[in-house]
Amino acid sequence: MMHKPISLISVSLCFANKTCFEDFTASIYPGSRIAVIGRNGSGKSSLLNILRKALEPSSGQIDIPDDPHIGYVEQTINDYENLSGGQRLNKRLTEALALCPDVLILDEPTNHLDIPNRKSLIRMLQNYPGTLIVVSHDVELLCHCVDTFWHIDDQKIHTFSGAYDDYIHELKRQRASVEKELSQLKQNKKETHTQLMKEQQRAAKSKSKGHKSIENRKWPTVVSKAKTTRSNQTSGKKRASINQKNHDLTNQLSKLRLPKIILPNFSLNSGPVACGIILSIEGADIGYPQDRSLLKNICLSLSGKERIAISGKNASGKSTLLKAILGKNNIFKTGHWHLPKNKHIGYLDQHYSNLEPDISVIEHIYKSRPDWHETEIRQHLNDFLFQKNSEVSSLARNLSGGEKARLSLSLISANTPRLLILDEITNNLDLETKAHVIQVLKAYPGSMIIVSHEEHFLNAIGIDHSYTIENAMILN
Repeated sequence: MMHKPISLISVSLCFANKTCFEDFTASIYPGSRIAVIGRNGSGKSSLLNILRKALEPSSGQIDIPDDPHIGYVEQTINDYENLSGGQRLNKRLTEALALCPDVLILDEPTNHLDIPNRKSLIRMLQNYPGTLIVVSHDVELLCHCVDTFWHIDDQKIHTFSGAYDDYIHELKRQRASVEKELSQLKQNKKETHTQLMKEQQRAAKSKSKGHKSIENRKWPTVVSKAKTTRSNQTSGKKRASINQKNHDLTNQLSKLRLPKIILPNFSLNSGPVACGIILSIEGADIGYPQDRSLLKNICLSLSGKERIAISGKNASGKSTLLKAILGKNNIFKTGHWHLPKNKHIGYLDQHYSNLEPDISVIEHIYKSRPDWHETEIRQHLNDFLFQKNSEVSSLARNLSGGEKARLSLSLISANTPRLLILDEITNNLDLETKAHVIQVLKAYPGSMIIVSHEEHFLNAIGIDHSYTIENAMILN
Protein backbone atom coordinates (compact mmCIF):
# COMPACT_ATOMS: atom_id res chain seq x y z
CA MET A 1 0.00 0.00 0.00
CA MET A 2 2.69 2.43 -1.04
CA HIS A 3 2.21 5.36 -3.37
CA LYS A 4 4.34 8.23 -4.56
CA PRO A 5 3.79 11.59 -2.80
CA ILE A 6 0.61 13.42 -3.78
CA SER A 7 1.13 17.16 -4.21
CA LEU A 8 -1.33 20.02 -3.90
CA ILE A 9 0.09 23.22 -5.35
CA SER A 10 -1.63 26.58 -4.65
CA VAL A 11 -5.04 24.92 -4.67
CA SER A 12 -8.09 27.15 -4.24
CA LEU A 13 -11.79 26.34 -4.12
CA CYS A 14 -14.39 29.02 -4.82
CA PHE A 15 -18.08 28.90 -5.62
CA ALA A 16 -20.33 31.63 -7.01
CA ASN A 17 -21.20 33.09 -3.61
CA LYS A 18 -18.28 32.10 -1.40
CA THR A 19 -14.61 31.19 -1.17
CA CYS A 20 -13.85 28.00 0.79
CA PHE A 21 -10.04 28.21 0.81
CA GLU A 22 -7.21 29.68 -1.22
CA ASP A 23 -3.57 28.96 -2.09
CA PHE A 24 -3.16 25.65 -0.26
CA THR A 25 0.09 23.78 -0.83
CA ALA A 26 0.83 20.43 0.81
CA SER A 27 2.28 16.98 0.19
CA ILE A 28 0.70 13.66 1.17
CA TYR A 29 3.31 10.97 1.78
CA PRO A 30 2.68 7.22 2.06
CA GLY A 31 1.30 6.35 5.47
CA SER A 32 0.04 9.87 6.19
CA ARG A 33 -2.87 10.06 8.63
CA ILE A 34 -4.70 13.31 8.00
CA ALA A 35 -7.91 14.70 9.52
CA VAL A 36 -9.72 17.48 7.68
CA ILE A 37 -11.63 19.59 10.20
CA GLY A 38 -13.54 22.85 10.12
CA ARG A 39 -16.99 24.31 10.37
CA ASN A 40 -19.96 22.93 8.50
CA GLY A 41 -19.98 24.27 4.96
CA SER A 42 -16.29 25.24 5.00
CA GLY A 43 -15.41 22.90 2.10
CA LYS A 44 -14.19 19.72 3.81
CA SER A 45 -16.13 17.24 1.65
CA SER A 46 -15.26 19.23 -1.46
CA LEU A 47 -11.56 18.96 -0.57
CA LEU A 48 -11.94 15.18 -0.39
CA ASN A 49 -13.53 15.24 -3.84
CA ILE A 50 -10.58 17.26 -5.15
CA LEU A 51 -8.17 14.69 -3.73
CA ARG A 52 -9.96 11.85 -5.49
CA LYS A 53 -10.23 13.81 -8.75
CA ALA A 54 -14.04 14.02 -8.59
CA LEU A 55 -13.91 17.84 -8.46
CA GLU A 56 -11.60 20.30 -10.15
CA PRO A 57 -10.11 23.05 -7.96
CA SER A 58 -10.91 26.63 -8.89
CA SER A 59 -7.19 27.26 -9.32
CA GLY A 60 -3.91 25.50 -8.64
CA GLN A 61 -3.17 21.89 -9.39
CA ILE A 62 -3.08 18.47 -7.77
CA ASP A 63 -0.42 15.98 -8.83
CA ILE A 64 -1.32 12.33 -8.18
CA PRO A 65 1.44 10.13 -9.67
CA ASP A 66 0.74 6.65 -11.03
CA ASP A 67 -2.97 6.72 -10.12
CA PRO A 68 -2.91 5.04 -6.69
CA HIS A 69 -5.88 2.91 -5.68
CA ILE A 70 -8.23 5.13 -3.72
CA GLY A 71 -11.00 3.77 -1.50
CA TYR A 72 -13.74 6.28 -0.73
CA VAL A 73 -16.78 6.23 1.55
CA GLU A 74 -19.14 9.19 1.27
CA GLN A 75 -20.94 10.89 4.16
CA THR A 76 -24.48 10.21 2.98
CA ILE A 77 -24.96 6.72 1.52
CA ASN A 78 -28.20 6.53 -0.45
CA ASP A 79 -27.85 2.94 -1.67
CA TYR A 80 -29.16 -0.11 0.21
CA GLU A 81 -32.53 1.39 1.18
CA ASN A 82 -33.46 -1.50 3.48
CA LEU A 83 -30.35 -1.12 5.64
CA SER A 84 -29.76 1.18 8.62
CA GLY A 85 -27.19 3.96 8.43
CA GLY A 86 -24.60 1.86 10.24
CA GLN A 87 -25.23 -1.16 8.01
CA ARG A 88 -24.84 1.01 4.92
CA LEU A 89 -21.53 2.35 6.20
CA ASN A 90 -20.21 -1.13 6.94
CA LYS A 91 -21.19 -2.40 3.49
CA ARG A 92 -19.64 0.58 1.69
CA LEU A 93 -16.46 0.38 3.78
CA THR A 94 -16.14 -3.34 3.02
CA GLU A 95 -16.43 -2.54 -0.70
CA ALA A 96 -13.77 0.18 -0.40
CA LEU A 97 -11.32 -2.06 1.49
CA ALA A 98 -11.82 -4.87 -1.03
CA LEU A 99 -9.97 -2.67 -3.53
CA CYS A 100 -6.84 -2.89 -1.32
CA PRO A 101 -6.54 0.89 -1.52
CA ASP A 102 -3.27 2.81 -1.18
CA VAL A 103 -5.32 5.77 0.05
CA LEU A 104 -8.50 5.48 2.14
CA ILE A 105 -10.73 8.58 2.12
CA LEU A 106 -13.63 8.67 4.60
CA ASP A 107 -16.24 11.40 5.06
CA GLU A 108 -17.73 11.36 8.60
CA PRO A 109 -17.50 7.55 8.92
CA THR A 110 -18.78 7.28 12.53
CA ASN A 111 -22.00 9.26 12.04
CA HIS A 112 -24.43 6.34 12.19
CA LEU A 113 -22.41 3.67 13.95
CA ASP A 114 -23.44 2.08 17.22
CA ILE A 115 -20.85 1.85 20.01
CA PRO A 116 -19.46 -1.63 19.17
CA ASN A 117 -19.17 -0.84 15.44
CA ARG A 118 -17.67 2.56 16.22
CA LYS A 119 -14.96 1.07 18.40
CA SER A 120 -14.34 -1.64 15.79
CA LEU A 121 -13.91 1.00 13.06
CA ILE A 122 -11.49 3.00 15.19
CA ARG A 123 -9.41 -0.13 15.87
CA MET A 124 -9.37 -0.93 12.14
CA LEU A 125 -8.26 2.60 11.26
CA GLN A 126 -5.51 2.48 13.90
CA ASN A 127 -4.12 -0.62 12.20
CA TYR A 128 -4.72 0.45 8.59
CA PRO A 129 -1.27 0.51 6.92
CA GLY A 130 -2.03 2.84 4.02
CA THR A 131 -2.65 6.56 3.78
CA LEU A 132 -5.74 7.72 5.68
CA ILE A 133 -7.57 10.98 4.96
CA VAL A 134 -10.72 11.50 6.99
CA VAL A 135 -13.25 14.25 7.57
CA SER A 136 -14.54 13.87 11.11
CA HIS A 137 -15.89 15.70 14.15
CA ASP A 138 -15.57 12.56 16.27
CA VAL A 139 -13.22 13.38 19.16
CA GLU A 140 -12.39 9.74 19.89
CA LEU A 141 -11.44 9.07 16.27
CA LEU A 142 -9.38 12.28 16.10
CA CYS A 143 -7.53 11.33 19.28
CA HIS A 144 -6.62 7.78 18.21
CA CYS A 145 -6.40 7.59 14.41
CA VAL A 146 -4.66 10.67 12.99
CA ASP A 147 -1.52 12.71 13.57
CA THR A 148 -1.93 15.60 11.10
CA PHE A 149 -4.72 18.20 10.94
CA TRP A 150 -5.85 20.31 8.01
CA HIS A 151 -8.10 22.95 9.59
CA ILE A 152 -10.19 24.96 7.11
CA ASP A 153 -10.81 28.35 8.70
CA ASP A 154 -11.22 31.90 7.36
CA GLN A 155 -10.65 30.79 3.74
CA LYS A 156 -7.31 29.20 4.58
CA ILE A 157 -6.18 25.66 5.39
CA HIS A 158 -3.96 25.63 8.48
CA THR A 159 -1.81 22.54 9.04
CA PHE A 160 -0.66 21.02 12.32
CA SER A 161 1.36 17.90 13.05
CA GLY A 162 0.79 16.20 16.38
CA ALA A 163 -1.89 14.75 18.62
CA TYR A 164 -5.43 16.15 18.78
CA ASP A 165 -5.04 17.27 22.40
CA ASP A 166 -1.85 19.14 21.45
CA TYR A 167 -3.68 20.81 18.59
CA ILE A 168 -6.53 21.99 20.83
CA HIS A 169 -3.96 23.23 23.37
CA GLU A 170 -2.16 25.18 20.62
CA LEU A 171 -5.43 26.75 19.42
CA LYS A 172 -6.21 27.88 22.97
CA ARG A 173 -2.67 29.25 23.39
CA GLN A 174 -2.91 31.21 20.14
CA ARG A 175 -6.29 32.60 21.09
CA ALA A 176 -5.08 33.66 24.56
CA SER A 177 -2.03 35.35 23.00
CA VAL A 178 -4.13 37.26 20.48
CA GLU A 179 -6.68 38.28 23.12
CA LYS A 180 -3.88 39.58 25.36
CA GLU A 181 -2.32 41.59 22.54
CA LEU A 182 -5.68 42.92 21.47
CA SER A 183 -6.48 43.99 25.03
CA GLN A 184 -3.13 45.78 25.32
CA LEU A 185 -3.61 47.56 22.01
CA LYS A 186 -7.08 48.73 23.04
CA GLN A 187 -5.62 50.05 26.31
CA ASN A 188 -2.84 51.84 24.42
CA LYS A 189 -5.35 53.38 22.06
CA LYS A 190 -7.43 54.59 25.01
CA GLU A 191 -4.33 56.11 26.63
CA THR A 192 -3.28 57.89 23.43
CA HIS A 193 -6.79 59.30 23.06
CA THR A 194 -6.70 60.59 26.66
CA GLN A 195 -3.24 62.07 26.04
CA LEU A 196 -4.49 63.79 22.90
CA MET A 197 -7.42 65.31 24.77
CA LYS A 198 -5.11 66.63 27.49
CA GLU A 199 -2.72 68.08 24.93
CA GLN A 200 -5.56 69.83 23.13
CA GLN A 201 -6.80 71.29 26.45
CA ARG A 202 -3.27 72.41 27.38
CA ALA A 203 -2.75 74.06 24.00
CA ALA A 204 -6.11 75.83 24.24
CA LYS A 205 -5.25 77.18 27.73
CA SER A 206 -1.81 78.26 26.57
CA LYS A 207 -3.28 80.09 23.60
CA SER A 208 -5.92 81.77 25.77
CA LYS A 209 -3.28 82.83 28.30
CA GLY A 210 -1.15 84.27 25.50
CA HIS A 211 -4.01 86.36 24.20
CA LYS A 212 -4.77 87.73 27.70
CA SER A 213 -1.11 88.59 28.28
CA ILE A 214 -1.00 90.52 25.02
CA GLU A 215 -4.20 92.33 25.90
CA ASN A 216 -2.81 93.25 29.35
CA ARG A 217 0.61 94.16 27.81
CA LYS A 218 2.46 92.03 30.35
CA TRP A 219 5.23 91.45 27.78
CA PRO A 220 6.10 92.83 24.38
CA THR A 221 3.73 91.83 21.59
CA VAL A 222 6.56 90.41 19.45
CA VAL A 223 7.68 88.11 22.26
CA SER A 224 4.08 87.11 23.01
CA LYS A 225 3.38 86.21 19.39
CA ALA A 226 6.59 84.18 19.16
CA LYS A 227 5.74 82.26 22.35
CA THR A 228 2.24 81.49 21.07
CA THR A 229 3.63 80.33 17.74
CA ARG A 230 6.18 78.04 19.41
CA SER A 231 3.45 76.67 21.66
CA ASN A 232 1.20 75.96 18.69
CA GLN A 233 4.06 74.29 16.82
CA THR A 234 4.91 72.09 19.83
CA SER A 235 1.26 71.20 20.29
CA GLY A 236 0.93 70.40 16.59
CA LYS A 237 3.95 68.10 16.65
CA LYS A 238 2.65 66.25 19.70
CA ARG A 239 -0.78 66.00 18.18
CA ALA A 240 0.68 64.67 14.92
CA SER A 241 2.78 62.13 16.84
CA ILE A 242 -0.21 60.93 18.86
CA ASN A 243 -2.41 60.78 15.76
CA GLN A 244 0.24 58.72 13.97
CA LYS A 245 0.49 56.34 16.93
CA ASN A 246 -3.28 56.14 17.03
CA HIS A 247 -3.33 55.38 13.31
CA ASP A 248 -0.68 52.66 13.73
CA LEU A 249 -2.58 51.07 16.58
CA THR A 250 -5.78 51.08 14.55
CA ASN A 251 -3.99 49.33 11.69
CA GLN A 252 -2.65 46.72 14.09
CA LEU A 253 -6.11 46.16 15.51
CA SER A 254 -7.60 45.67 12.05
CA LYS A 255 -4.96 43.06 11.17
CA LEU A 256 -5.57 41.00 14.30
CA ARG A 257 -8.27 38.36 13.86
CA LEU A 258 -9.43 36.35 16.80
CA PRO A 259 -10.27 32.77 15.85
CA LYS A 260 -13.96 32.64 15.02
CA ILE A 261 -15.78 30.50 17.56
CA ILE A 262 -19.43 29.71 17.04
CA LEU A 263 -21.34 30.59 20.22
CA PRO A 264 -25.05 30.56 19.36
CA ASN A 265 -27.39 31.60 22.14
CA PHE A 266 -29.76 28.66 22.19
CA SER A 267 -32.74 29.71 24.29
CA LEU A 268 -33.89 26.23 25.30
CA ASN A 269 -35.81 27.38 28.35
CA SER A 270 -39.01 25.58 29.09
CA GLY A 271 -39.89 27.74 32.06
CA PRO A 272 -41.04 26.21 35.36
CA VAL A 273 -40.62 22.45 35.20
CA ALA A 274 -42.44 20.06 37.48
CA CYS A 275 -40.29 17.71 39.52
CA GLY A 276 -42.77 14.85 39.31
CA ILE A 277 -43.02 12.07 36.75
CA ILE A 278 -43.82 13.44 33.29
CA LEU A 279 -43.38 10.18 31.36
CA SER A 280 -44.21 6.63 32.45
CA ILE A 281 -44.32 3.42 30.39
CA GLU A 282 -45.22 0.08 32.03
CA GLY A 283 -45.38 -3.45 30.61
CA ALA A 284 -45.31 -2.24 27.03
CA ASP A 285 -44.45 -3.95 23.75
CA ILE A 286 -43.78 -1.94 20.61
CA GLY A 287 -43.10 -2.67 16.97
CA TYR A 288 -44.62 -2.42 13.52
CA PRO A 289 -47.61 -4.29 12.12
CA GLN A 290 -45.29 -6.87 10.56
CA ASP A 291 -43.13 -7.14 13.73
CA ARG A 292 -45.15 -6.40 16.85
CA SER A 293 -42.43 -7.32 19.32
CA LEU A 294 -39.44 -5.27 18.31
CA LEU A 295 -39.13 -4.27 21.98
CA LYS A 296 -40.81 -6.17 24.82
CA ASN A 297 -41.91 -5.43 28.38
CA ILE A 298 -40.75 -1.81 28.42
CA CYS A 299 -40.70 -0.18 31.86
CA LEU A 300 -39.45 3.38 31.76
CA SER A 301 -40.12 6.57 33.72
CA LEU A 302 -38.81 10.12 33.51
CA SER A 303 -39.05 12.97 36.02
CA GLY A 304 -39.34 16.66 35.21
CA LYS A 305 -35.61 17.38 35.21
CA GLU A 306 -34.17 13.94 34.48
CA ARG A 307 -32.05 13.15 31.43
CA ILE A 308 -31.51 9.65 30.13
CA ALA A 309 -29.46 8.14 27.28
CA ILE A 310 -30.47 5.10 25.24
CA SER A 311 -27.91 3.11 23.30
CA GLY A 312 -27.90 -0.15 21.38
CA LYS A 313 -26.85 -1.74 18.14
CA ASN A 314 -28.04 -0.35 14.82
CA ALA A 315 -31.63 -1.41 14.04
CA SER A 316 -32.20 -2.54 17.65
CA GLY A 317 -35.28 -0.32 18.07
CA LYS A 318 -33.96 2.95 19.57
CA SER A 319 -35.58 5.26 17.03
CA THR A 320 -38.77 3.14 17.11
CA LEU A 321 -39.04 3.75 20.87
CA LEU A 322 -38.75 7.50 20.33
CA LYS A 323 -41.43 7.39 17.64
CA ALA A 324 -43.73 5.49 20.01
CA ILE A 325 -43.25 8.19 22.65
CA LEU A 326 -44.11 10.78 20.00
CA GLY A 327 -47.32 8.89 19.20
CA LYS A 328 -46.55 8.01 15.57
CA ASN A 329 -49.51 6.18 14.04
CA ASN A 330 -47.47 3.46 12.32
CA ILE A 331 -46.10 2.16 15.64
CA PHE A 332 -47.93 -0.75 17.29
CA LYS A 333 -47.86 -0.57 21.08
CA THR A 334 -49.42 -2.19 24.13
CA GLY A 335 -49.19 -1.55 27.87
CA HIS A 336 -49.70 1.59 29.96
CA TRP A 337 -48.40 4.91 28.58
CA HIS A 338 -48.42 8.27 30.39
CA LEU A 339 -46.85 10.85 28.07
CA PRO A 340 -46.62 14.64 27.76
CA LYS A 341 -48.71 16.26 25.05
CA ASN A 342 -46.89 16.60 21.75
CA LYS A 343 -46.86 20.39 22.04
CA HIS A 344 -44.64 19.99 25.13
CA ILE A 345 -42.13 17.76 23.31
CA GLY A 346 -39.23 18.98 21.17
CA TYR A 347 -37.90 16.36 18.77
CA LEU A 348 -34.84 16.35 16.56
CA ASP A 349 -34.03 13.24 14.56
CA GLN A 350 -30.90 12.42 12.65
CA HIS A 351 -32.60 13.14 9.29
CA TYR A 352 -34.09 16.54 10.31
CA SER A 353 -37.62 15.48 9.39
CA ASN A 354 -39.06 18.58 11.08
CA LEU A 355 -37.76 20.70 8.18
CA GLU A 356 -39.63 21.46 4.96
CA PRO A 357 -37.12 21.35 2.09
CA ASP A 358 -38.79 23.95 -0.10
CA ILE A 359 -39.25 26.79 2.37
CA SER A 360 -36.59 29.18 3.62
CA VAL A 361 -34.90 29.41 6.99
CA ILE A 362 -36.85 32.51 8.03
CA GLU A 363 -40.17 31.02 6.83
CA HIS A 364 -39.65 28.05 9.14
CA ILE A 365 -39.59 30.34 12.18
CA TYR A 366 -42.40 32.52 10.89
CA LYS A 367 -44.66 29.45 10.52
CA SER A 368 -43.73 28.33 14.02
CA ARG A 369 -44.14 31.78 15.61
CA PRO A 370 -46.50 33.95 13.52
CA ASP A 371 -46.86 36.22 16.56
CA TRP A 372 -43.23 37.34 16.28
CA HIS A 373 -42.19 40.46 14.39
CA GLU A 374 -39.50 40.04 11.72
CA THR A 375 -37.00 41.72 14.06
CA GLU A 376 -37.64 39.05 16.70
CA ILE A 377 -37.36 36.27 14.13
CA ARG A 378 -34.08 37.60 12.78
CA GLN A 379 -32.66 37.99 16.28
CA HIS A 380 -33.70 34.41 17.07
CA LEU A 381 -32.04 33.13 13.89
CA ASN A 382 -28.98 35.26 14.61
CA ASP A 383 -28.60 33.35 17.90
CA PHE A 384 -28.42 30.18 15.82
CA LEU A 385 -25.84 31.69 13.42
CA PHE A 386 -28.16 32.53 10.53
CA GLN A 387 -26.94 36.10 10.31
CA LYS A 388 -26.63 37.18 6.67
CA ASN A 389 -29.59 37.77 4.37
CA SER A 390 -28.33 34.97 2.12
CA GLU A 391 -28.32 32.55 5.07
CA VAL A 392 -31.77 33.58 6.32
CA SER A 393 -33.30 33.25 2.84
CA SER A 394 -31.70 29.86 2.01
CA LEU A 395 -34.05 26.96 1.34
CA ALA A 396 -33.77 24.08 3.79
CA ARG A 397 -32.82 21.68 0.98
CA ASN A 398 -29.68 23.73 0.31
CA LEU A 399 -28.40 23.71 3.91
CA SER A 400 -25.45 21.66 5.09
CA GLY A 401 -25.98 18.97 7.73
CA GLY A 402 -24.82 21.26 10.54
CA GLU A 403 -27.01 24.11 9.28
CA LYS A 404 -30.02 21.78 9.25
CA ALA A 405 -29.24 20.77 12.82
CA ARG A 406 -29.07 24.42 13.89
CA LEU A 407 -32.33 25.28 12.12
CA SER A 408 -34.03 22.27 13.72
CA LEU A 409 -32.82 23.37 17.15
CA SER A 410 -34.00 26.92 16.49
CA LEU A 411 -37.48 25.58 15.72
CA ILE A 412 -37.49 23.60 18.95
CA SER A 413 -36.29 26.65 20.86
CA ALA A 414 -38.94 28.92 19.30
CA ASN A 415 -41.58 26.86 21.13
CA THR A 416 -39.62 25.66 24.12
CA PRO A 417 -40.47 22.11 25.25
CA ARG A 418 -40.73 20.44 28.64
CA LEU A 419 -39.26 17.25 27.14
CA LEU A 420 -36.42 17.26 24.62
CA ILE A 421 -35.92 14.14 22.50
CA LEU A 422 -32.69 13.97 20.50
CA ASP A 423 -31.80 11.21 18.06
CA GLU A 424 -28.08 11.21 17.15
CA ILE A 425 -27.88 15.00 17.34
CA THR A 426 -24.06 15.14 17.04
CA ASN A 427 -23.87 13.37 13.67
CA ASN A 428 -23.42 16.52 11.60
CA LEU A 429 -22.13 19.06 14.11
CA ASP A 430 -18.66 20.55 13.70
CA LEU A 431 -16.39 20.53 16.72
CA GLU A 432 -17.03 24.16 17.68
CA THR A 433 -20.80 23.92 17.39
CA LYS A 434 -20.77 20.62 19.26
CA ALA A 435 -18.84 22.20 22.13
CA HIS A 436 -21.47 24.90 22.56
CA VAL A 437 -24.39 22.49 22.17
CA ILE A 438 -22.86 20.63 25.11
CA GLN A 439 -22.91 23.85 27.17
CA VAL A 440 -26.53 24.50 26.18
CA LEU A 441 -27.76 20.99 26.95
CA LYS A 442 -26.01 21.05 30.32
CA ALA A 443 -28.06 24.15 31.17
CA TYR A 444 -31.37 22.92 29.71
CA PRO A 445 -33.87 22.74 32.62
CA GLY A 446 -36.34 20.19 31.28
CA SER A 447 -36.35 16.43 30.75
CA MET A 448 -34.23 14.85 28.06
CA ILE A 449 -34.14 11.55 26.20
CA ILE A 450 -31.13 11.20 23.95
CA VAL A 451 -30.02 8.46 21.61
CA SER A 452 -26.30 8.72 20.98
CA HIS A 453 -23.30 6.47 20.44
CA GLU A 454 -20.78 9.18 21.32
CA GLU A 455 -19.59 8.55 24.87
CA HIS A 456 -17.59 11.79 25.02
CA PHE A 457 -20.73 13.79 24.25
CA LEU A 458 -22.93 11.90 26.72
CA ASN A 459 -20.40 12.30 29.52
CA ALA A 460 -20.11 16.02 28.79
CA ILE A 461 -23.84 16.83 29.01
CA GLY A 462 -24.34 14.99 32.31
CA ILE A 463 -26.65 12.04 31.77
CA ASP A 464 -28.49 10.80 34.89
CA HIS A 465 -29.20 7.26 33.70
CA SER A 466 -28.16 5.15 30.72
CA TYR A 467 -30.18 2.34 29.19
CA THR A 468 -29.07 -0.27 26.65
CA ILE A 469 -31.27 -2.20 24.24
CA GLU A 470 -30.27 -5.86 24.01
CA ASN A 471 -32.28 -8.83 22.78
CA ALA A 472 -35.44 -6.74 22.36
CA MET A 473 -35.26 -5.56 26.00
CA ILE A 474 -34.37 -2.21 27.60
CA LEU A 475 -31.76 -2.86 30.26
CA ASN A 476 -30.75 -0.42 32.98
